[in-house]
Amino acid sequence: MIWPGIIFTDRLVLRRPVAADAAALLEEYGQDQAVVRYLTWRPHASVRDTLEFLAKTQAAWDAGSDLAWALTLRGDDRLIGMIGLRARDFKHDIGYVLARRYWGRGLMSEAARTIVDLALSDPLCHRVWAVCDADNRASARVMEKAGMSFEGVLHRWIVHPNISSDPRDVLCYARVRSSHPERSEGSLASR
Repeated sequence: MIWPGIIFTDRLVLRRPVAADAAALLEEYGQDQAVVRYLTWRPHASVRDTLEFLAKTQAAWDAGSDLAWALTLRGDDRLIGMIGLRARDFKHDIGYVLARRYWGRGLMSEAARTIVDLALSDPLCHRVWAVCDADNRASARVMEKAGMSFEGVLHRWIVHPNISSDPRDVLCYARVRSSHPERSEGSLASR
């Protein structure tokens, strides 16, 4: 599937991140302990860390292995978060981050639903899934609002280094394509 480099939602523009986003990423959330608490990476120490991250993000997109979109508000091109999609065979997973000052507005749910719908429009994709730390209820709510269903707890699944060096439990959510295309949740034609 050819993935779009730019996507419009009601309130957001999702676009490929660029090196010029480094300052906004660092200022908006890259160093914010509250934002990175449940993420798999430590806060960025400098703009150099952020530039290296963005270079890896661009290389992964170019290789077709991992896709990431910068989230911006319509009418303002400043990065406020990111959402990623890792397309793996018939199952794709997502991950996301949003600057704290934009929490509680439904923006990430809007972006996540859009990416989940997009992933399920890929003829090869039958499952979109994601996990969040068992204590991260806000992220679980994002997945629910994106149409994903709770599947269970994966014990000692991932290390969140900003909390502990030990693997932590996560909540697993997914949305699957129906085996009956005419009733498919993921079918864009059914919306």
